[in-house]
Amino acid sequence: MIVCGDDGLAHRLADELRDVYQESVTLVVPEPRSVGGLGPDPSGTRRSARLLGRFGAAVTRSASDPRVVVGPAAPPDGDAVPDTIGRGLVPPVRELTAADPSEAVLHEAGVDAAAALALVYEDDETNIRAALAARRLNPGLRLVVRLYNRKLGQHLEELLDQAALVARPGMDPASLDASTTVLSDADTTAPSLAATAVTGTGKVVRADGLLLRAVERPPAGDGEPPADRGIATLALLSSTTTDPAGEEGSDRSGGRAPDLLPDEETVRASQGRGTVVLETVTRQDPVRPPRRRAGRWAPLSAFFSARLRWALAGVLTAVVVLTLVAWALDDEPLVHAVYLTLLDLIAIGDPAHGEDVTRQLLQLLTSLVGLALLPLLVAGVLEALGTFRGANATLRPLRGLSGHVVLLGLGKIGTRVLASLRELGIPVVCIEEDPEARGIPLARSLRVPVVMGDVTQEGVLETAKVHRARALLALTSEDTTNLEAALYARSVKPDLRVALRLYDDDFATAVYRTLRAAHPEALTRSRSVSHLAAPAFAGAMMGRQILGAIPVERRVLLFAAVPVAGNPQFEGRTVGEAFRPGVWRVLALDTADPGARRPDLATARRAGDGPRLLWDLHPGQVLRPEDRVVIAATRRGVAELLGRRTRTRTHL
Repeated sequence: MIVCGDDGLAHRLADELRDVYQESVTLVVPEPRSVGGLGPDPSGTRRSARLLGRFGAAVTRSASDPRVVVGPAAPPDGDAVPDTIGRGLVPPVRELTAADPSEAVLHEAGVDAAAALALVYEDDETNIRAALAARRLNPGLRLVVRLYNRKLGQHLEELLDQAALVARPGMDPASLDASTTVLSDADTTAPSLAATAVTGTGKVVRADGLLLRAVERPPAGDGEPPADRGIATLALLSSTTTDPAGEEGSDRSGGRAPDLLPDEETVRASQGRGTVVLETVTRQDPVRPPRRRAGRWAPLSAFFSARLRWALAGVLTAVVVLTLVAWALDDEPLVHAVYLTLLDLIAIGDPAHGEDVTRQLLQLLTSLVGLALLPLLVAGVLEALGTFRGANATLRPLRGLSGHVVLLGLGKIGTRVLASLRELGIPVVCIEEDPEARGIPLARSLRVPVVMGDVTQEGVLETAKVHRARALLALTSEDTTNLEAALYARSVKPDLRVALRLYDDDFATAVYRTLRAAHPEALTRSRSVSHLAAPAFAGAMMGRQILGAIPVERRVLLFAAVPVAGNPQFEGRTVGEAFRPGVWRVLALDTADPGARRPDLATARRAGDGPRLLWDLHPGQVLRPEDRVVIAATRRGVAELLGRRTRTRTHL
């Protein structure tokens, strides 16, 4: 396996392939950057550790590991593959340094004989160039490409698959389900990151044009009826009625671990624990910006403020009243009364010399109303011009806004999370320092307020109304910035729900424990984008379609589409027999004809296509060789189902 990248995802993916799947890995990365002479620090963890050290957390550094280790030693990950798979036989990751993945670098990495290549650079163009070169060098290579642009990714998949067929005329088109896979770490993790900021919000995975919603449910209190289990119980959380927070901070938190994919007996015996339930399966409805026009013309509210509209209505009412009074006092027709009133209003009528006092008073009052009308007309013109000029400007938070989510960072991840939050109908206020950030146009189109400024400066969080917010979601690429924003927000609102993007698991554990000790009544969550995305990329490299991943605390549960043929764990077994508690569970059956199946279930179906996935399967249904199933599995389960290295060692 070859992994090429320039950020934390590349290192995490290489570790995933080596530790979980027992693969031999070559890692191609640029020259590491040094911070303070301590070696590479891509995530800013050391600076964050120094910041956290002010709050009483112990900070040490291991000579064998360039990353910072915060707090006590952590027990091994309970979702890791056991030693029986052959952990000790796997060689260490071979590392090459190169600025770009050129053809010469790919040759040196061994692309000619590699089984799979992952290109996970942050720049889409770099990944595309390398993918095209790798396909020429090895037409049968399995490619996993990281792209942010969804539409471009679909076209690239088709192009690279077609190139593989042309280069190998005898290749079976059905094998292309594992030839090229384009993934986005932002799309993979955004629903889960958005869900961490809101209590009761489901984590979403896309499959066959459907949205699979996994809902986190709090523990049921004493005397309360058991909650509905939905389609399937995916996990039992570490939270209980006596400890609502549980051990959410890290997957190596040292306390009670969550139980993934429990059986019915375990679920019945676990009263008082929080659960993650697959609750609903709904049609996919992509995010659309709110319509600015209800009909052909824009409403007045789009151009003029409410205060100006009320003032103008008052002036017009006064004009109508003066017109009616003038018509009632004179014997002239109504049209003549209207004409005289308008002349007096704009001060061009003849003075009422020699007329009765009532007519003179009406003329004076009409002139005064005309004086009030002039500034209103000027204000209306200025507001209309300001509306047109500010059509492309970001909005400011409303004065009475409350119950919203403060989203820090509008980069690749923040942009996708913003879209996910708006999908759920949750009000959002964004904070971004860079006016050219990727998510600014999306925020404008969705009419989401954006506060421009450095979140570490005083007054920025206050401008975002963090003291009235329901949650803070800190998603910048700097651990330091995320931690500092969280600490400052907690000083403003101690019970604020906080979700942090942190790279290092040990550091996340220390952050969680410190914040929980300082604010025991507040909820704290920490997530790592690379930790959530790496299992999906690794599974795609092994040749299976990974639909998505959801976090269970800081562990990961994967959804994958697996063919039954040739798999002794599924073929000829019933759905109940194929269920392995804590490892994998069959959720759905693909009912499409094998010759008409689409290789990528994560994309939406074309309009008019009927349902393809059968949910809520009977435990006695037998799985046939021509079937394909959708499973929920742990990282260990996916590794055992693939088992490529195990079969290779047996053959050798």
